[in-house]
Amino acid sequence: MTPHGASRPKGNRRVALIAVAGLAVTAVLYFVGRNVLSTSGYSATGLFGQTGVGVLSLKSLLATVALGLAVVQVGLAAWMYGKLPFAGRAGKPIRLTHRVIGGAAFLVTLPVAIHCAMAYGVKLTDWRIVVHSIAGCFLYGAFVAKVLLVHTKKLPGWALPVAGGILAVLILVLWYTAGLYYYNGYSVPI
Repeated sequence: MTPHGASRPKGNRRVALIAVAGLAVTAVLYFVGRNVLSTSGYSATGLFGQTGVGVLSLKSLLATVALGLAVVQVGLAAWMYGKLPFAGRAGKPIRLTHRVIGGAAFLVTLPVAIHCAMAYGVKLTDWRIVVHSIAGCFLYGAFVAKVLLVHTKKLPGWALPVAGGILAVLILVLWYTAGLYYYNGYSVPI
């Protein structure tokens, strides 16, 4: 039995169905980014009143905030799963904080993602842009999967930590391939 009380086969089927839903969102975002947005001729250069390099600076700042929130999320999740020594039991305020910060991280990524999608679509030119474009599509598929997992009962105990870990890694990859790229003088350390 898992912490949620489900037998493994039934819970694993639920996780598989939710993973398929997340992958479907990823596929739709990829298709739209490749076939609709990238050929629409729309060039969104502004973001919250910023243009040109100001947009890159603002997007890098928002991506850094999202990364910081993701780090806090991982710490709170570790606390909730009893993986932080000497932290004690995580009560309802910690769980609520985890949800609020997760929502804030999602909201911080939206303007960046919308600008990237509208201005560039999904591009497959050099390795940095390919990784960034694909990770961006996967981020929102993974987010949908995580939300579905949170609202599903009788899951295997590993499902939520894995989904949360995937989200945190995707935010790190997106920041590395864009925010760090900007802060490092348009170069990604390899």
